[in-house]
Amino acid sequence: MVKKTSPEQRRELGTFLSSRRARLQPKEFGLPEGPRRTPGLRREEVAVLAGVSVSWYTWLEQGRDIQPSADALRRISKILKLDRVESSHLFALSAREEPAVVTTGGVTEGLERLVRAINPIPAYVRNTRLDILAWNDAIADLFVDYGSLQPHERNTLRLLFLYPPYRTLILDWEQMARGMISTFRASRAHAQDKVPFDDLINELSQQSAEFRDWWQDTDVKGFDEGSKRLRHPTSGHIDFTYVALTPEGRPYLSLVTYIPRHTAYDTQS
Repeated sequence: MVKKTSPEQRRELGTFLSSRRARLQPKEFGLPEGPRRTPGLRREEVAVLAGVSVSWYTWLEQGRDIQPSADALRRISKILKLDRVESSHLFALSAREEPAVVTTGGVTEGLERLVRAINPIPAYVRNTRLDILAWNDAIADLFVDYGSLQPHERNTLRLLFLYPPYRTLILDWEQMARGMISTFRASRAHAQDKVPFDDLINELSQQSAEFRDWWQDTDVKGFDEGSKRLRHPTSGHIDFTYVALTPEGRPYLSLVTYIPRHTAYDTQS
């Protein structure tokens, strides 16, 4: 199904394509390197490699109101060397996608019980807007007592930028914050209702210069498995592997667990 795209969506698509084109090295495609005014491939080079007309691809990057076919997007994705998340983002911005994911919905009693039963493994459930909807005692001891926060404050992105203790608790805070913005950006592109996402963007842009600057980037990223290092005030340094699982039939939710990679060690060791 093809939906009508907004001018903002088309501009975002053009910026995304341009940024990914700039990452490419001409020599990887057998093209002469030589002096170039801008990094990466030229528009006409991408167009030829993808098998589309130069004017059509130029219009696409300029945000013109055209409707690229799924086949054309796949070819462009291949030439730009997009990963799975980036390719999905490209289709979402082009309104060429599977039915949009619903991003709202409650947590069932069974899922809440599962989160509590996992304790002492830290775990919580959150939605694609990164709102934390259910949690256990172990994750509250690790990060923050979510029960003491107002519902609108229980948001991973908001806590990263507006809750000062996170900056000292999370080692590599900037890397984690930028990565979470990339995850949020990808989720927003797929959301049917973008208003809740945009409300949070506006709030954080007003209160955090870092968020305001980093939101201008175009990176998109999934959140499924990775590592996180903490400097806990009582437990010292702890390394975790986080794993995010999606409950069957609830694509708008993720069960996120933090598994200690080894025994906590003191900050002096």
